[in-house]
Amino acid sequence: MTGTMTGAMTGAMTGTGAACPCGAGRPLARCCGPFLEGAPAPTALALMRSRYTAYVRGAIDYLLETHAPQTRGSVDREGVARWSRETQWLGLEIVATERGGEADDVGVVEFIARGQTRGAAFAQRERSRFRREGGRWYYVDGDAGGEPTRRAAAPGRNEPCPCGSGMKYKRCCGR
Repeated sequence: MTGTMTGAMTGAMTGTGAACPCGAGRPLARCCGPFLEGAPAPTALALMRSRYTAYVRGAIDYLLETHAPQTRGSVDREGVARWSRETQWLGLEIVATERGGEADDVGVVEFIARGQTRGAAFAQRERSRFRREGGRWYYVDGDAGGEPTRRAAAPGRNEPCPCGSGMKYKRCCGR
């Protein structure tokens, strides 16, 4: 599944009707709010979005609790809290997902989180890995930066069809 969700966010959202910072277009109470309060996220994507919301809202305990138990000890709690607090979060864009659905036990979510920390704008691109253990999804680790995931470009209408038929794309698979 691929797609894009964006939203301008601030950390000052309150109330049950407030838009969720993750950019999914739903109120916080019907989006990431229940996960921040302890309900298990049903998918890796839902966990990714809720972790972004946790950064926006300063829910550091949630960020640690949703980090895989095997790597949780390596998290710099104070560093995470400082980054969360000092950042004006500007939006989350989901670039791609691989697996991570309700029937999966592993998944990958590629995203770009945008913000501004101490006057410096940033766009953090990451491919995050998730694993489900005991019915709960956990963030395992991620690869920051790198080349974006790209789809192969479709051939032009008058180019040969890549299926090997010898016909023009527009007369074959391009219909």
